[in-house]
Amino acid sequence: MSAITSPNLPHATPLRLGVPQTRGGITIVPLLVTALPQRAYITLDEAMPLGFTIEEVDVHGHVPELLVRNPLTTDVLLYDGEEVVGAKQNRVLEASILVAASTTQKIPVACVEAGRWHDSGQAFAAADRVAHPESRRRKAVDLEHAPLSAGIAQQTVWAEIDERLHTSSIESRTSALSDVHDAERSRIDGLAEAFALVDGQCGAILALGDRLCLDLVSRPEAWTRLWPKLRRGYLLDGIGHRHDEPTANELIARFADAVASAPASSRPSPGLGEDVRLHGTTVSGASLVVDGEVIQQSAYSRDDRIMGREAARIVPPSRRHS
Repeated sequence: MSAITSPNLPHATPLRLGVPQTRGGITIVPLLVTALPQRAYITLDEAMPLGFTIEEVDVHGHVPELLVRNPLTTDVLLYDGEEVVGAKQNRVLEASILVAASTTQKIPVACVEAGRWHDSGQAFAAADRVAHPESRRRKAVDLEHAPLSAGIAQQTVWAEIDERLHTSSIESRTSALSDVHDAERSRIDGLAEAFALVDGQCGAILALGDRLCLDLVSRPEAWTRLWPKLRRGYLLDGIGHRHDEPTANELIARFADAVASAPASSRPSPGLGEDVRLHGTTVSGASLVVDGEVIQQSAYSRDDRIMGREAARIVPPSRRHS
């Protein structure tokens, strides 16, 4: 497979595709960096023990926003879809944001625990997972033309969680995404060892039939920290494909090319750099670009026309209005 570059993003990190790792119908292709990263930063899991905090915006709280405080001397990368648990309700990050050293700012989030709005008595903590790609894909489509708009994807996020709970017959008193992960934990753990980190890895492509997802960061050491969390989200989607046929390499390569060539639009990020949204006919997604360097990117195949092939549209479930 050819190297991946993005002509829409200046100085995009050149990548090459590694050897696919496959278990049944789950294929994960490592992405390997071929250029040295420039911008230094650490991940949320590294930063929180050092004093980085996430809080409700005030005593009353505001569902689509949280407050982050970075007292450190280094920037902190918050990854799109990372889940934080505690406070008034669990949330996921709606965008990847690079929080500058020694700053305090608000960040956009979505609720993933619709049945709770009261203080748990616990400060926010980072969960051991990033939201599964299907949830992030649906959110990305909602945000494609109105990125960083508070609450615009909330109904979609709730509806997708409801769908998961219903189809898996999972009881959840607060309709929490965490309960889905807890119910599927043993099956996810049983698959994880088949998808190991490789040297020099800074990203991955997940392929589940016609559904594909790409994630990457500029620094392999950051990917090493993020991979167990991203893999847990990948395999929540993947457990239903354990007995399927693997995705053809040709389709994976076509997806990578579509991500690289997708038209894009840019606007200031809530943190450092630019929030770049992809508007391809077959892909959607977003990148965080700082000083011309792609710090993070996530991209997804669309559900209506996957890589030039028609796919059955999913009928959305009833949406929560609380």
